[in-house]
Amino acid sequence: MKLDNFINRPVLSTVISILMVILGVIGLATLPVTQYPDIAPPTVQVRAMYQGANAQTVLNSVIAPLEDQINGVENMMYMTSNASNNGSGEISIYFKQGTDPDMAAVNVQNRVSMAQGLLPAEVTKVGVTTQKRQTSMLMVFSIYDESDQYGIEFLENYANINLVPEVKRVNGVGDVMVLGTDYSMRIWLKPDIMAQYKLIPNDVATALAEQNIEAAPGQFGERGNQTFQYTIRYKGRLQKPEEFENIVIKALDNGEVLRLKDIAQIELGRLTYSYNNMVNGHKAVSCIVYQMAGTNATQTISDIEKMLKEYESTLPSGMKINIAQSANDFLFASIHEVLKTLIEAFILVFIVVYIFLQDFRSTLIPAIAIPVALIATFFVLKLIGFSVNLLTLSAMVLAIAIVVDDAIVVVEGVHAKLDQGYKSARLASIDAMRELGGAIVSITLVMMSVFVPVSFMGGTAGTFYRQFGLTMAISIGFSALNALTLSPALCAIFLKPHDENGKQKKSTFISRFHTSFNAAYDNLLKKYKQQVLFFIQKKKLSFAIVAASIVLLGIFMSSTPTGMVPNEDTGTIMGVVTLPPGTSQERAEEVLMRVDSLVAADPAVESRTVVAGFSFIGGTGPSYGSLIIKLKNWEERSTMQNANIVYISLYMRAQKIIKDAQVLFFTPPMIPGYSASSDIEMNMQDKTGGSLDRFFEVTQDFTAALEKRPEINSAKTSFNPHFPQYMLDIDAAACKKAGLSPSTILSTMQGYFGGLYASNFNSYGKMYRVMIQADPEATKNLESLKSIKVRNGNEMAPISQFVTVKKVYGPDVISRFNLYTSMKVMVAPASGYTSGQALQAIAEVSKENLPAGFGYELGGMAREEAETSGSTTGLIFVLCFVFVYLLLSAQYESYILPLSVLLSIPFGLLGSFLFVNGMSALGNIPALKMILGTMSNDIYMQIALIMLMGLLAKNAILIVEFALDRRKMGMSITWAAVLGAGARLRPILMTSLAMIVGLIPLMLASGAGANGNRTLGTSAIGGMLIGMILQIFIVPALFVVFQYLQEKVKPMEWEDIDNTDAQTEIEQYAK
Repeated sequence: MKLDNFINRPVLSTVISILMVILGVIGLATLPVTQYPDIAPPTVQVRAMYQGANAQTVLNSVIAPLEDQINGVENMMYMTSNASNNGSGEISIYFKQGTDPDMAAVNVQNRVSMAQGLLPAEVTKVGVTTQKRQTSMLMVFSIYDESDQYGIEFLENYANINLVPEVKRVNGVGDVMVLGTDYSMRIWLKPDIMAQYKLIPNDVATALAEQNIEAAPGQFGERGNQTFQYTIRYKGRLQKPEEFENIVIKALDNGEVLRLKDIAQIELGRLTYSYNNMVNGHKAVSCIVYQMAGTNATQTISDIEKMLKEYESTLPSGMKINIAQSANDFLFASIHEVLKTLIEAFILVFIVVYIFLQDFRSTLIPAIAIPVALIATFFVLKLIGFSVNLLTLSAMVLAIAIVVDDAIVVVEGVHAKLDQGYKSARLASIDAMRELGGAIVSITLVMMSVFVPVSFMGGTAGTFYRQFGLTMAISIGFSALNALTLSPALCAIFLKPHDENGKQKKSTFISRFHTSFNAAYDNLLKKYKQQVLFFIQKKKLSFAIVAASIVLLGIFMSSTPTGMVPNEDTGTIMGVVTLPPGTSQERAEEVLMRVDSLVAADPAVESRTVVAGFSFIGGTGPSYGSLIIKLKNWEERSTMQNANIVYISLYMRAQKIIKDAQVLFFTPPMIPGYSASSDIEMNMQDKTGGSLDRFFEVTQDFTAALEKRPEINSAKTSFNPHFPQYMLDIDAAACKKAGLSPSTILSTMQGYFGGLYASNFNSYGKMYRVMIQADPEATKNLESLKSIKVRNGNEMAPISQFVTVKKVYGPDVISRFNLYTSMKVMVAPASGYTSGQALQAIAEVSKENLPAGFGYELGGMAREEAETSGSTTGLIFVLCFVFVYLLLSAQYESYILPLSVLLSIPFGLLGSFLFVNGMSALGNIPALKMILGTMSNDIYMQIALIMLMGLLAKNAILIVEFALDRRKMGMSITWAAVLGAGARLRPILMTSLAMIVGLIPLMLASGAGANGNRTLGTSAIGGMLIGMILQIFIVPALFVVFQYLQEKVKPMEWEDIDNTDAQTEIEQYAK
């Protein structure tokens, strides 16, 4: 290849590089930073509220009609729904990857409006809301009252009125969910007094509708030829409790009027009394911030944090803001780790190169090449719309090794020429590039082609591979550009011809080290050539080794556990407390306080947020509670305080101390937006439409069978059909005799026990609801029914004449999955097993144990994993092999010769599996288990494997390329192989060692994001080390065999080339 231009015009070469760097810096400055690429499926949520209804009612009257219409909306993947006893119903529709979330929301909204006519009036009055939910929680923050001087209502509304609107305006915030409720004007009715005045709750609602309204009475003097014109105002909606107290309910016979305060107690209270928050033991209100699709998460979080910091100074005294969970903590910590690794790798690579080349100038050339190629990559990442995330950064660390490769090959080539006695560095560079140009181009094409098929994968795994593979391919492309332009130009400027006249150099430590190193290397080279000859003569042995490695590789591939992304220590632990059914709110809070103090005792915990009445894994109501535990910074915790150990010890302690509740702790999942925990999410489905009790039995049997399997640690469902309930039955005959309709009785019951949304009022610039309900004292227990009376004409009759009540048990929440009643089962794989093996076990158990008509579907991350694992990955590897083979065939103009390169690749892949399994075995020793964690064949490892294919092919290509050159000069095949291999030993050792040493920091990573980095490092180092050692001996032997076959097909054409530099070798070895 003619590359003299770049060598003769160094300014041109440097300008190209400077331009690459400038563009890269611009890209880097504008790229969004995220933890993982945006892979969560777009989700739309439909919510409705049916005040006072139980789960079954909500399911039948609200969820069913809505689901029927929504089902099958464009691009829908699956849909789940929940109906709960507090009257709320919600449906979540998950869409396929890459669906436009806005279009999805519009399509769902259209379907919802088709169902509006079928919903109960109470539901449509409050409204059915449809919103796209950005599934990733950016952060959870709380305002808490450190001095314990404010009421919970004040805190909640302070947050709602002052802080939340500000947060919502921050760029990139999709939604803020406040775990608390608004103000509401509570009218607590006194049933006994109302009965004396012959009133029922609907009368109060009617009075409110008449007297609490906005009106437009008009103007005086409009067009009346008057001097002045006055607008008439009406006081409009009432605002203060005192004004509500004075509402006139009815005029009495004695001329007095009955006001609302006579029959009810009125206060500004909370809309519902279901949520309560505590932070570090103080009253608090927590807010969850969700991200808007397609925005820069990191930037958004930083903006919110800055805003909260400024805001904290303006809070009323005694109030503080606590950030319970922020995706940035882990992100910055892990990016910091990756950058640290980048720098360590850079320095280590530099040292290796220096030892081999022994001259500071030539070490500078690869050192300049690395930053240029890496920085330029960012520019292209910006163009194709990627983000800076853990995957692209890990790709960069791996790319260092490859980028150095190209530069080393060039520098080493020029050195070899100077060693032969060239007097001018420029000529040496030109000649070296003529030899190497072809090899560099073919290496680059091969390396890039390995990463191309990867980007065709679909699904979540596909997104991951694409980010990784393309980043690698781009940096390899730039590195080749460097190797063809900048590196040779620098060689021509920097390198000096070697001294011949033998002036005695000063004997320094360095020169002594160099002399002994060179002597050792020459010695090694001699031995190496003999070994190569030995393998060439024992061809059967060589092929046996190749065959054995392929067989072993197959065995390992099938036996190594698979996974998606390793679970990392994110610095956060989630807890969920489930209390026995029917627990009252006060008792629940007492248990939660005990759990809270148990967590507070752990030295690794920094802050803790408790939310009563809400569970992360499904369920709202008094018998649920959640905790978010924030651990101290990674630097402040010892190795024995990683999240895994903390969460296991908390779990053990909770089991011991807290007997009256089920306490679960789990680490949040690695990929946001799928589900709250990192376990496998299964949805059991009942397709028979039978009773819930029967379904619950089937599910219980199934989870029991699952837990018997060694792969599965626990299989739990939070569903519980044993919540105590009262069944109300109305005697229709008695009603008709008394001239009542059953609906009157039900509406009276709802007004007293359930609560009526009667009207609105304005305050603090917002609109709130007016709720009517009986005083809590009057609705304590079953006895209180006797004092409730219903109006019959103008007589009052006790309600208990017309109704009978019996005790029953029922569920608190009823869920559906794709239109079938479902129960969510969370399955945690046993330690030492991965999610892949657990899924396999689930499939086997369901075949044996599930009766006809019952099935299960996976949800969340597990669904993705089940769809992407296995088949596609295998296919990708095959494609990679095929690509490499075809490119090499084109390069060597032969279908036979490339086999000598391909057959050497399995060694490296085998090495990689050996190392990972070795580390896993170490990790299974109980003492080390917590520290090392387990490794599996996850995305990180598969990426390392794909990269190894390229790198190992590259080493083999160099040997084959040089052996071919020697063969064309007229040496015998055997000697061509031996000498070609000998000539390439130094660069191969150099590049491989540079890479191995460069990745050692990754293999020994600790802190944030350690597990992924460790898997990457271990598999890459293992593959490189073992692959290289076997390759340098076996490839020459394979070359001899295949070249011999090739020449049988098509005899060699000798080229007349200038052989002066190899003259001595040819005379010696030509037969």
